[in-house]
Amino acid sequence: MKNPVGGNQQADDVDLFRQQVQDATPLAHCPAIAPERPKPSPFPRPLPIAPPDEVAPLIPSQSTIKTHDYLLFCRPGIQRRVLGDLQRGAIEVELEVDLHGLYAEHARQLIAEFLAECGRRRIRCARIIHGKGYRSAEQQPVLKQGVNYWLRQYEQVLAFCSATRRDGGTGAVYVLLRNPDKQRQRQQR
Repeated sequence: MKNPVGGNQQADDVDLFRQQVQDATPLAHCPAIAPERPKPSPFPRPLPIAPPDEVAPLIPSQSTIKTHDYLLFCRPGIQRRVLGDLQRGAIEVELEVDLHGLYAEHARQLIAEFLAECGRRRIRCARIIHGKGYRSAEQQPVLKQGVNYWLRQYEQVLAFCSATRRDGGTGAVYVLLRNPDKQRQRQQR
């Protein structure tokens, strides 16, 4: 486009712009930061104590779960979309418990108490941190195997899966829980 005076308007605009911003300094590059989700409240856990002398097998001996194995369990009737949301960590974790350093028997008792508390608080999704078993005597994921076995025994557990990397990866599980009100309605029928 030509200027009425005969110059090129576009070139004049570019020159004018450059004059106006010549003293400006560029902003430092700042990578985008995803907003952090609020951390769930921790579930209080007892101090580890010595293991009981004689304990019945807590975990089936044929269990062959390895440290980096992905855990996945789903009861019939759970929608694929809901399970996908759980696997992506898209369902907000409302309560968590950390089992690191506990003996299997104590971890099992704590899970029972934890799930009961989740029911009282009407928690929909919880996280259980079991660790990867690097510090166990046999270098095996004893608590991971236990969590995989024990959670299946509770009717209120609809599904569970290994957490996303940011939430502990294969050292933790997300647990989807049944609404306690719906569970009562089923029992009354």
